[in-house]
Amino acid sequence: MNNSTAWRSAAAMRILLVAALAAAAFLGAFAYFSGNTSTSADGNGDPANPEETDAQVISFTTADTGSCLTWGHNPQGEVTNFETTSCEDEHRFEVSTREDLSTFPTSEFGPDAAMPDVERQNALRDELCQAATVRYLEGKFDPSGKYDIASILPPAAAWEQGDRTMLCGLQTTDINGEPQLTTGKVANVDQALVAEPGTCLALEDNQRGLPVDCAEDHQLETVSIIDLNERFPDGYPSDEDMDNFLDETCTANAEEYLGGEEQLYQSTLQPFWGSLSETSWNTGSRSVNCSLIHTDGDGFSTITGTAKDGRDGLRINGESPEERPERNPLRSEQDNNTDNTPAAPTPAAPAPAA
Repeated sequence: MNNSTAWRSAAAMRILLVAALAAAAFLGAFAYFSGNTSTSADGNGDPANPEETDAQVISFTTADTGSCLTWGHNPQGEVTNFETTSCEDEHRFEVSTREDLSTFPTSEFGPDAAMPDVERQNALRDELCQAATVRYLEGKFDPSGKYDIASILPPAAAWEQGDRTMLCGLQTTDINGEPQLTTGKVANVDQALVAEPGTCLALEDNQRGLPVDCAEDHQLETVSIIDLNERFPDGYPSDEDMDNFLDETCTANAEEYLGGEEQLYQSTLQPFWGSLSETSWNTGSRSVNCSLIHTDGDGFSTITGTAKDGRDGLRINGESPEERPERNPLRSEQDNNTDNTPAAPTPAAPAPAA
């Protein structure tokens, strides 16, 4: 059996992995600022870019559709330096629409109303932000991608003063739901949810992939990010074309990641690549991960250590990698080791007896 056939034994697991990675798309976090949290650019508690909405009420931000926002955190974990910034610079939130809850057709958000609880905040996000954000992106939003639709309410002090501004927008979060820094407008970047090379992922019971230290138990080690758009610039490829390209590319990337084909063979790990649905392609995603895995017949094996440390640094289901049988030299090795000395001439045949 050739190496490609052996590695493709992982194909039966590929659908499971794709489902697991799709499940890893984090729920849209509601960025909620406490009354003790500064929303100013200088961290002194003054409103950032104040906007007067009527004679008495000043909004906590002037950010509007198309604006990008960023902020930091103090040692206590409170938000600081909340401000608008260029979307080409690092930011944590892109505004898709701005809402005024004081115009809500009930008294729910009247002058004396309490700030909505988390359950109501999430409902408002779904009611007011979901459709508006998809329209903002002209339909180019991949719900299986790395971006979440989220919302921001004023800090508690501003709410008490009557500010009912709500910002809808997009963010990408870590495993704890904390908004992360990103660059570029969502409409112009790859939305695919991918891990960085060298990241190890542990699959939880719900099949969500969580980044962990490679010294801990995990099921996948990320080798590379493969941009399908580079190979298929004219549109979504056929399943066969995509799979053939990913097979070849992921295998080559895995060999490069480990230092050669022999190192990959000795690791006993298999190249494993995700797939991209046509829906995700049409809504803004273009990349998939190439990873290393091990299968035990029933699913993913548990791996400890990084494959970059070789066989001695790996444990698979608690054991050292199985011994590999010796192989015939690869064709490339045979070609490299070919003796260029001309062959000796064949002795002449003896003359026939008279």
